[in-house]
Amino acid sequence: MKNIKDSEFIRGEVPMTKFNIRSLSIAHLQIEKGDKCLDIGGGTGSVSVEAALQGADVLTVEFDKTAYALIKENAKKFGVKINLILGKAPEALLAAEYKDLQFNKCFIGGSGGELKNIFDYLESHLKKGGIICANFILIKNLNEFLGLLEKHGYTEIEADLIQTASMGRAGLFKGENPIYIVRACKS
Repeated sequence: MKNIKDSEFIRGEVPMTKFNIRSLSIAHLQIEKGDKCLDIGGGTGSVSVEAALQGADVLTVEFDKTAYALIKENAKKFGVKINLILGKAPEALLAAEYKDLQFNKCFIGGSGGELKNIFDYLESHLKKGGIICANFILIKNLNEFLGLLEKHGYTEIEADLIQTASMGRAGLFKGENPIYIVRACKS
């Protein structure tokens, strides 16, 4: 499986989980063919596309209309099927056609301030033994997420702070925002 370079995605001004972080997040999710993967806060769809390319059945929730359109474009460009919902999680997932879905993998790239409600949703929609992986820039959101993992009895919790920098044309390195990556299993 080839990992996709950031420059290959159609992007615009929409935030994207960048290559180094995306690769680690996909590895933490342990995506396999046939997985049912929920991507909350899809952005450009970079994680959704890579998960679909590895054989997962992907449902992506995105509330921003520009990002929603980009996810559709990127799915088409890479020839993958992504089931896509325009709306905010978890409310959009409670619609009749989605209310009984079950997932064994969940990626959270953006929560829109709804982490508590997302965990309440996952309580009955993420299968036991399912893996959750989330990315954060803000330590406040990281701490809330870690507290929710503990409250809901998740196990095998791993957390990393990743700082990357890329060399530009002049040979100078430009740093990216540090990203917290957290992964856990539902017990």
